[in-house]
Order: sequence, then structure tokens, then C-alpha cells
Amino acid sequence: MSSATDPWGRVDEEGTVYVKTADGERVVGSWQAGAPEEALAYFKRKFDSLATEIGLLEQRLKTTDLAPAQAASSIERLRESVVDAHAVGDLDGLVKRLDALTELSGKKREELKVQRDAARGAAKEVKERIVAEAERIATEETHWKNGGERLRQLVEEWKAAERIDRATETVLWKRLSTARNAFTKRRKAYFSSLEDQRSSAQGEKEALVAEAEAIANSTQWNDTAAAYRELMRRWKNAGRASREAEEELWGRFKTAQDTFFNARKAAFDERDAEFAGNAEIKEKLLVEAERILPVGNVRQARQSLRVIQQKWDEAGMVPRDSKERLEGRLRKIEDAVRQAEESEWRRSNPEAKARAEGTVAQLRTAIEKLEGELGKAQAAGNARKIKDAEDGLTARRAWLEEAERTLAEFS
Repeated sequence: MSSATDPWGRVDEEGTVYVKTADGERVVGSWQAGAPEEALAYFKRKFDSLATEIGLLEQRLKTTDLAPAQAASSIERLRESVVDAHAVGDLDGLVKRLDALTELSGKKREELKVQRDAARGAAKEVKERIVAEAERIATEETHWKNGGERLRQLVEEWKAAERIDRATETVLWKRLSTARNAFTKRRKAYFSSLEDQRSSAQGEKEALVAEAEAIANSTQWNDTAAAYRELMRRWKNAGRASREAEEELWGRFKTAQDTFFNARKAAFDERDAEFAGNAEIKEKLLVEAERILPVGNVRQARQSLRVIQQKWDEAGMVPRDSKERLEGRLRKIEDAVRQAEESEWRRSNPEAKARAEGTVAQLRTAIEKLEGELGKAQAAGNARKIKDAEDGLTARRAWLEEAERTLAEFS
């Protein structure tokens, strides 16, 4: 058998196949059938198969999220295959490529570690925020439905977040669970207290209903109306019973109240019908009273008004819807007469007239004095004194005008 050679191996005359490596030649197989070139081609195909597998691993490691542990396992397996390979080719080159892949896998591992650390740090912040909000709800929230729903959402957010280190995860989860339990206990305590309050309110309102029903047929209109107002005030301050009890008790309370006020209205309507004639009398008295205005003779006006007032009282009560209007018209006339009397008294008061005369005399004297001072200041050319005198005269002349009007009222 002849021999054959290749840059990476050879076949000797006996059919032994060798591969060349940095450490020298080593036997990779033997070939007894066929030409030596066929032997080299066969063992080159085995080399190509290894090279292809390494190329695929390079591609996966560079372009996919191949796990570093899986990559290391694949590199180690291929390295063992290359070292013991029964193939002809640049086996040292394949080893170098595997070394490069080992280095690349290490970098990927470090990058993944950094990413995982960052993700865990972010997850820790998320879970700390979740726990902080849960603890706030546990101690502050009083809208129980919203608070319970939000706690359920926080648990779902917790589950969706990345996991962190076990120790921190355990501590934070314990705080979250404690907050949820605290909220549940506080909510139960509130509703238990609320139930007690509702029970107390129900008892109090049952007593109020009994009082309301007891006076529903009373004909003491004013006193009973006041009693119902007091019962309503107490009802509002009593708090709320359960919905069913509240509706039933309020229905009874309102029925009693309506019974009384409807009866009172009917009685008042009947009475108002009887008082319609009284209102007609008072309408005529008002027409007579309004002739007094404007007041001329105060004494005569007072006498006429006194007669009308006596007739007014004798006329009796009027319907409720007329009372304020009629009495308002009479009050205007009474006020006008009283103001006329007061004005008359002021005009006839000798002491007031004497005071007004004295004021006028004092102001006239003061003006004469200031006029003299002004003349002297003008003669001397003293600008300051001129101004002071003019200002004083302006003020006192205004006062004098007002005082003279007051004095004129006494004439």
C-alpha cells in the first residue's frame, strides 16, 4: 500500500493514519481498504463534523440566551471529543476556538450575574415598596373594601416580581403577611364595634318611635310640634341601625309624625277659614290707618292710631298666610307715627334747643376770632399762619352750617 500526506496528517504504507498536533503526531486510526487519499478524506470528514459542531455552539453562544452552565457543559464535552478525536485537521485550532468559547462563556456568566443582581436589586425595591404600602394600609386605611382589594393586588404584584435572596425574601414576606393579618383584625374589630353601635342605635330609635307614636294623636299643636322637633334632633344624633331596622323604624316614626302634622294642618285650615272675616276687617282698618300718613299733627295721628289698634285687637286672629302681611303693614304705620313723635319731642326740648343755640354762638365767635387772625397774618405775610387760619375757618364754617340746620329744626 502506498502512503499519502496532508498538512494536518498522513497515512503510512501500512495504512496507519496520523494527525499532526503541537505535541507531535499521534495515531488516529488505520485504513486497509482503498487508497490512502480516501483514508485522509474519511478522517477529514470527522474533523469537519467536530468543526461544524463547534461552529454551531459559537453561533448559539453569541446570538441566543444559552445558559452559561449549559454552554460550559457543551464546551467541556467538545473539548474531550477534540482531544481524543480520531480525525485529521487543525485540532489545535479547534482547541483554541473552544478556549475562546470558554472565555466568552465566562463573560456571559459575569454579565448574567450583573443582570441578575440588578434585577434582584430592582425586585427588592419593588417588594419593599409593596410591603411599605401594605403596612400603611394595615394601620391607616378605613375604606375597608378598597383596602382589602388593594392588599390582594399587592400580593399579585409580589408574585409577579423577581425573586430575591432567600433571607431578605423571607423577612419581607413575613412583614407583608403581618400587615395583611393586622388589616383583617382591624377590619373585624371595626365591624364588630359598628355592630354594637348599630344595636345601640336601634334600641334608642325604638324608644324614639314609641314616643312619637304616643303623641301622634295629640291636639296640643304647639307643644307637640316642639316635641317632634326634639325627637327628630335625637333621631339624627342616635346614629344608624342596620339597614333593615333603620327602614322599618323610620317608616313608623314618619307615619306617627305625618299623622300629627296632617291633623294639625287640617285643624289650622279649618280655623283659617273661620278667621277669613277677621282678615277683611283688618284690611279695612289698614286702609283707614294709612290715611294718617304722612303725619302732620302728631297728637291727632297718635289718637287715630290708638283707636285703630284697639279695633285691630278686637277683630281677632287672621289666617296664617295673611298674618305677617297684615301686621307688617300696620307696623310701618306705627313706626312712622313713633318717628314723628320723637322728632316732635326733639324740636320741643328746651335743653336740646339751648345746647344747639350755644353751639352756634360758640362757632360764630370762633370764626370771628379766626378771621381776625387771618387778617393779621395776611398783613404780616406769614404764610404758615395764613394757612392755619384758613384751614380753621373752613372747618368751623362747615360745623356752623350743620349746627344752624340743627337749630332750625327747633323753630
